Parts: sequence; structure tokens; C-alpha cells
Amino acid sequence: MIDPRAVIDPTAKLAADVQVGPFSVIGPNVEIGAGSIVESHVVIKGPTSIGENNHIFQFSTVGESTPDLKYKGEPTRLVIGNNNVIREGVTIHRGTVQDRSETTIGDDNLLMAYVHVGHDSIVGNNCVLVNNAALAGHVHIGDWAILGGYTLVHQFCKIGAHAFTAMGSAIGKDVPAFVTVSGNPAEAKSINTEGLRRRGYTKDQLAAINKAFKLIYRRGLRLEEALSILSEMAIAEPALITLIDSLRSSERGIVR
Repeated sequence: MIDPRAVIDPTAKLAADVQVGPFSVIGPNVEIGAGSIVESHVVIKGPTSIGENNHIFQFSTVGESTPDLKYKGEPTRLVIGNNNVIREGVTIHRGTVQDRSETTIGDDNLLMAYVHVGHDSIVGNNCVLVNNAALAGHVHIGDWAILGGYTLVHQFCKIGAHAFTAMGSAIGKDVPAFVTVSGNPAEAKSINTEGLRRRGYTKDQLAAINKAFKLIYRRGLRLEEALSILSEMAIAEPALITLIDSLRSSERGIVR
């Protein structure tokens, strides 16, 4: 299961069936759960906890310290959940004490080639980050979000659940749940209709979410005014609560 040409620190804890390819380096304070595969030429540094059934492809660097100038070598960590696919050349950095001291990747995510996840970022569950998408530090990505290739996300931005960013989007403000954005700087275009359909949202729910989008982006209302109306709409359609929560949690303002 472990190629003899791999270098594994004696303090690393690997489940019995973990596979490690040649020339990979697994450092101290690394834990890897059952069913996981580490291909050749992967570097994993700790403290890092990796769950079960993850597949990490060649030339990825996982759990490296951040180049953030505030970081002075304090003990921080990376936590990765279960069933993630981390493709070639992905880089994921540990956290900083200025935030949560932890970078977190959830479950069932696909990080395609050369994706970067910066320090203290949080990636939810069932997300897809397409080739060369890059998250600066302190970025939060909600469940089921899809980031198109070469998407750039500024530090402290939040991407809401089920949001979609088109190829080459440059994001400097928060993207609300369900919203599709594109451009540099990114602008809101519509709701992520196709993605929501695939996840089982009904016609009535889609109609309500589309109505909410127009309320936020087409009526010229202040966000506080829109939130007041949305709260009333959510009584009849609870699916809007996800959108409302993403709007209320915004600290940088939302893309327009």
C-alpha cells in the first residue's frame, strides 16, 4: 500500500489501507483516514487531519504554512473531511492565529488541477473548484457552490450555497446564495437555475428564488429593505432562508 520510495514521518498516523505513491512526503502530525489514496510526488505537512476516502493526486501540496506575513510559525492546522478529490498541483495552506487557526475543507468536494485554497478558508460540502480557481485567505465557500476556471476570490469574501461563478470571475465582494456571477469585477447575472434543478429544487421554489433575485437586483431597494420583504416571502417559501442568511452574514457587501 505504501511505496518504499515514499518518505513518511514516524509520527504520522495513516489508516492501515491508505495508499501512498512513490516520492511522496508525509510529515509529522499528519493523520490520514481509511480508504484514502495519495498519489506520487505529493507533499503533506502537519498539523493536518485528512478524513476517509480522499484521493490526492500528484504534485499537490497539502497543509503547508501560509506565506501571509502575519504568520510567525504559530501552531495552526488543516482539516479535510471525507470523499474529496484533490487533483494535480493543488495547494492548500494551514490557518493563522489571527483567524480560526484552521483551514477547513468539508466532504465530497472536487478541487481540480492547480486550485489554491488560502489560509483560514472554509470550503463546505459538495463544492466544485475548477482548474486554477484561487481563494485568498479567510474565504468562505458555501455548500454546492461551483467556481469556474480561473475564478479569483479576494480575502474575507463569502460565496453562498449553490452559487456559481463563471470562468475568469474576479470576486471582491460577497456572492449571495443561489446567485450566478461573471466578469472582472464580478457582477450578478441571474440565479443558478440549472444547478438548483439538478439538486431537486421544485418549480415553485425556483420561481420564488428568481423573484427574490429580482427584488434584490432589479428593484433599486436598499439591502435592508429587500431583506424585510424577503423575510415575509420566506414564511411561504422556506427555501429563501438560505438566501436570507447569506445576505445577513455579508460583511464586505454583495456583488452588484
